[in-house]
Amino acid sequence: MSNEVRETVQGDGWAVGSLDGIGDGYGFRKIRRELGVTAYGINAIVMPAGISTGSHWHERQEETYFVHRGTIEIEFGDGSRHRLGPGGMAHVMPSTPRKIHNVGDEDAVYVIVGGADGYVGRDGVAAEGESRVDGPPGAPVGS
Repeated sequence: MSNEVRETVQGDGWAVGSLDGIGDGYGFRKIRRELGVTAYGINAIVMPAGISTGSHWHERQEETYFVHRGTIEIEFGDGSRHRLGPGGMAHVMPSTPRKIHNVGDEDAVYVIVGGADGYVGRDGVAAEGESRVDGPPGAPVGS
């Protein structure tokens, strides 16, 4: 049995790591730099309870937000606010102003993925003799 990864480990065409392994305290965790991602931007933010970010927007980059832990509200330029808990997601086009509020009683951790080059499409290929999805016995298997 192997130990859970904490520090980043890189191999030939892959990298694994942990948010705790790339920083501590509040603020940005630079996932892109740590894992060697080159096709898009990706960061995690650790935010204490009761704190809000400043409003911002982008010239070209759209962003997707994913809440890992805690409860945030995302506020858009039109004044609308939407509460997101663990597993919550938001997509924001570049020119749309957005601001994040940690409205929970604990630290919030959310991941932001951004880019501007478009969708590649379904280009996954299963290894010969393998299905693309495995599961517990009796579960349907994808192809």
